[in-house]
Amino acid sequence: MQEYISNGVLLGWLIDRKNRTVHIYRPHQSPQIIENPSQVNGDPELPGFSLLMAKIG
Repeated sequence: MQEYISNGVLLGWLIDRKNRTVHIYRPHQSPQIIENPSQVNGDPELPGFSLLMAKIG
């Protein structure tokens, strides 16, 4: 994921279905880890976009 961020990506989600976590990557920030989320929002990079995790599991 760090390679994508280094090449200009502003938001990356690494979804771990087995452990039910989402790692959120943004430039110049440590990855944020969310455990068992029902949804993940794309704000502010993707205003109004949210991913319902029930559709992933």
